[in-house]
Amino acid sequence: MSGYVHVYTGNGKGKTTAALGLAIRAAGAGWNVFFAQFAKGMATSEQVALARFQDRITIRQYGQNRFIRRGPDGQDIDLARRGLAECREAITSGQYRLVILDEANLGPVLRLFPVEELLELIDARPEGLELVLTGRDADYRVLERADLVTEMQEIKHYYRRGVLARTGIEQ
Repeated sequence: MSGYVHVYTGNGKGKTTAALGLAIRAAGAGWNVFFAQFAKGMATSEQVALARFQDRITIRQYGQNRFIRRGPDGQDIDLARRGLAECREAITSGQYRLVILDEANLGPVLRLFPVEELLELIDARPEGLELVLTGRDADYRVLERADLVTEMQEIKHYYRRGVLARTGIEQ
């Protein structure tokens, strides 16, 4: 059975949401899912929802309780590196059929880890494992390795009118 590499990127809304939908579908099919979130350490409604599938979906966060705005600090980098190591374990363990690396495409952009380490994770993927990477600004080398690439493009967003993230919709 083949497994594929999916990339959800672009400046539009919906990358994490698409990955969440895939996680729920996979759990419904009886798959074990590892859902890793990079650069995110805050409580979200998606965690509450996925906790209902705790027998099938493992959620881990590798970020502080804030957004990285001016570059990472040492703790941000340490959390991301620990996350990469745990994701490698999840990918190679044989325990999961779907591994999602949410916001992993931002890792190299934010200087949390080099793109080469992300490419190594892609290459470590055993046959039959589906791997999903989300986040803006996916590196061209990640796109080249992917089997499916979806670009979410912002056409219009109410954030531009000052509407902040709302519980149940964006967080």
